[in-house]
Amino acid sequence: MSWKIRHEGSPRSIEGLTLQQILEGLRDGLWEPTDEVMGPQDQQWVAMEAHPQLAEVVADLEPPQRKEHEDETRLDMNPLIDVALVLLIFFILTTTYETIRKVLDMPSVAASNPKNPLRTVKPDQVKEVMIRVVARNGENGPVVQVEDRIVDIKNLTNELKQFVKGTRKTEMLIDAVDVNWGTVVAIQDAAKGAGIQKAYILAKQPTQ
Repeated sequence: MSWKIRHEGSPRSIEGLTLQQILEGLRDGLWEPTDEVMGPQDQQWVAMEAHPQLAEVVADLEPPQRKEHEDETRLDMNPLIDVALVLLIFFILTTTYETIRKVLDMPSVAASNPKNPLRTVKPDQVKEVMIRVVARNGENGPVVQVEDRIVDIKNLTNELKQFVKGTRKTEMLIDAVDVNWGTVVAIQDAAKGAGIQKAYILAKQPTQ
C-alpha cells in the first residue's frame, strides 16, 4: 500500500512511499503541511494538514523557526559622522588662518635700516599717485577720511570706487593713528574691493 506526495498544485509527485516515510519526512522538514498526499484509499489529493491520518501529527509539529538574515540595507552612520567632524575642523582652521592673513604687519623698523628700508614718499607724490585715507579715533569710534572727506567706514568701498574711477589712482596711503587693528584691516579690505592694487601704511620718521 503506497502513498503519493506532491507540492501543492504541482503536476509532479513522488510515488511508492509508505505512511511512515511521509511522517518521518514531515518531522524532518522535508515536507510542508500544505503539501498534498494521496493514500491507497484516497480518490483525490488532500493537504497533509487536512488529511485524517496526518492532521493530528501536523498539529503537534511546531513551526520551524525562520532564519533571520541581517539587514544589509542598514547604513552605518559612524564613518559619515567622523568624516563630517574632520571636515568641520578643517574648515574652522582654514577660516581662522585666512582671518590671520588679513592682518598685515605695520612698519616697525627705522627708515635707516638697510635690511628692510621703508619707501620714502614726498607729499606732492602722494597727492599725485595715491589716495590718502586718514583714520583717527573719535569720541564715538574711529573716524575715516578719504582725501579730507569724512566717510562712513561701512560705505568706504563705494567711496573708494568713486575716487578710483574719477582719479585713475590705483595706490592708497593709510595714515592710521590710535586706531585698532580691525579698522586698519577694514580699510585694506575696502581698498581691495575698490580695485586698489597697492595699499601703503604711513610710518612716521623717527625723531633724532
